[in-house]
Amino acid sequence: MLALNLPPTDLRLSQREGQTYVFDTLRRRHIRLTPEEWVRQLFVHFLIEHKGYPQEMLANEVSLSLNSTTKRCDTVLYDTEAHPRMIIEYKAPHIALSQRVFDQISRYNIVLRVPYLIVSNGLEHYCCQVDYETQTYQFLRDIPSFNQLSK
Repeated sequence: MLALNLPPTDLRLSQREGQTYVFDTLRRRHIRLTPEEWVRQLFVHFLIEHKGYPQEMLANEVSLSLNSTTKRCDTVLYDTEAHPRMIIEYKAPHIALSQRVFDQISRYNIVLRVPYLIVSNGLEHYCCQVDYETQTYQFLRDIPSFNQLSK
């Protein structure tokens, strides 16, 4: 897989029927390794190992209902009371982080109303903080550590 703009980590890879699989520590099962899954796994490990995000507060492939259709958020961070706090959307490294990607995560946020949104293709990462009182958002210079997240 392509080297990404994320710290290296040890992933548990396996081969089955000519396909490579990666063990997803959040879903606790092996997932077929695609370019987008490669980004997800490295990003989740980055959050846990380098930014101090508690593994038990993260979930992958979170379903939500939007306009009578079922959608899936790539990763969601929850608080200690199981309220969503952050949505993370991943794309494969060859996919540009365009307005379309930001529109997608914004639609998910209509349902979840989280204060933080992140999009990443493994090479570029964007994080914004949403202020619902002023109906504004601000792009952050860096991905905040878990302890830096506002309560």
